Amino acid sequence: MLAVGENPITTSEHGLSSALLAALSGEVPAPFAVERFAPLPAAGPSERAITVDQTNLSVVVDERVVVKWLTPPAALPHPAPAVLGHLVRAGFTDTAPPYAAVTTDSHLVALVTGFLPGARDGWEWCIDFCETGEVTFAGRLGTLAADLHVALATLPSPTPAAPMRAPEPERAAARAEQALSEALRLTEGEDGEWLASVAHRMKADLAMPGRVTGPIRIHGDFHVGQILQWDGGYAVIDFDGNPTLDGAEPYQPRERDVAQMTTSLEHVAQVAIKRRQTPTGRAHAWAAEAREQFLAAYRERLPLDESLLKPYEVEQECRELIYAARHLPRWRYAPMGVLKGRY
Repeated sequence: MLAVGENPITTSEHGLSSALLAALSGEVPAPFAVERFAPLPAAGPSERAITVDQTNLSVVVDERVVVKWLTPPAALPHPAPAVLGHLVRAGFTDTAPPYAAVTTDSHLVALVTGFLPGARDGWEWCIDFCETGEVTFAGRLGTLAADLHVALATLPSPTPAAPMRAPEPERAAARAEQALSEALRLTEGEDGEWLASVAHRMKADLAMPGRVTGPIRIHGDFHVGQILQWDGGYAVIDFDGNPTLDGAEPYQPRERDVAQMTTSLEHVAQVAIKRRQTPTGRAHAWAAEAREQFLAAYRERLPLDESLLKPYEVEQECRELIYAARHLPRWRYAPMGVLKGRY
């Protein structure tokens, strides 16, 4: 475990995850500490890594427990432990059962949660739905998103001296324009030339309204890949914040999460077009209908500030381009496809 801090864990580290679970049953040695959310079930030694694209490494132990190793360990304070503990107290159950967080005095090393039987990653099941034209799932996701926000709205800021407030519109607009500038700088070749040709239109769409809705603790990285379809329905996972935005404010308008989910539905359509040869028009029509059903279900539970959706959606596509340039170059086609459809 000491080596994890220096060399990010890989799938070759067989046995480390089950050894961690065994260690959690006894006294945890320094310099590690454990925050426990619920009793940990017994688990055998079998392990398998979850191989979908993700920033960290998740290992399933004995088909009962998932150990997510932060690669590399994340500096404290980290949002996940506080959020997971709060969701347990708030009675929100549409997530993988949280069991424990393993930290040092300065870093979050691993998160331990329950394994959901039959779980499939959103980048699998949602692309299947796009291919077949299934959209009724979107209403269930809208309800789940609203229920999550109801639970998170009661999580107080860890710094009472700095009261929760929405970012000033000017500040939010400046951050969005900075994302556009960064996307323009990092996107090369023909895509970069095309992006520069529509940058003035994108900048206009990034304009924020004069006032924004009150902030709550949001998920921060809310897309279909964070939604597992499992034998019991759907579950939201991964409360680590947005990897495309350094220093993101955890308390923001709910519409930030909503816009991240709606853009991800459009990304699903792009993946289906590229990887499944789904006809372009049919994939785009699916994304539009899924978006509307998601928003309609959300509105039935909570109000939405519709004026925030477009600027947040465009900003998110800029951040997807930044993420692709820095971490996953092959992903660039998805946000570029969405932007070309929009502009």
